[in-house]
Amino acid sequence: MAVDQVITRLSPFKEAKAYVSNIRNFGSEDWIRYGTYMALISSLLVGICAFLYVGVANGVKFPGYVWFIPGGTALFVVSLAFDDIGHRTLYKEDLKAGEGHVHQMIIITAVTSVMALCLCYEHAETFAVPAIGLIALSFFYSAVDEALHWYRYLKNGLDRIEMWSHFTAITGHVLMISCWWHWYSQGYPGVSETLSNLPF
Repeated sequence: MAVDQVITRLSPFKEAKAYVSNIRNFGSEDWIRYGTYMALISSLLVGICAFLYVGVANGVKFPGYVWFIPGGTALFVVSLAFDDIGHRTLYKEDLKAGEGHVHQMIIITAVTSVMALCLCYEHAETFAVPAIGLIALSFFYSAVDEALHWYRYLKNGLDRIEMWSHFTAITGHVLMISCWWHWYSQGYPGVSETLSNLPF
């Protein structure tokens, strides 16, 4: 299915449906990698929601900006669920040419930046600066990834579904990580109260 054919012939809804239908072309290895990737990023969403639920259920009042963390993470997860279908079908050869390595760098820096922010709760002096550096690196490699995509669009034609999935994924990531950093910078209000109510 050529990208430019999808753009010129289908409505946005039908275009999205056609894009997702490429999942039928997954091989067994694609399913394993896709499932592992979705499990990884979904576990962050589940963990955040579970933690906030425990707090709210026990009367903890979190600042309003904290709710952009699960909201941004959910947007990030849903967007990448779409995006990765194209990566494993329509654009598999492009990923082999270099995009795939950039994606791995984004994953590594994004995951470790969240880990560093969590560690800042008890070890801020040690992990605050690495957290900033890792966040900056994740944004940098996201920009590199966008540049590679736009080169592909200019060469082969525009793919609106992939383009918008990237936009919403980046928006979700920015909302999640910026609000998480602000939460840390304000002393993680609500965290100690929630931790005291955890069953372990």
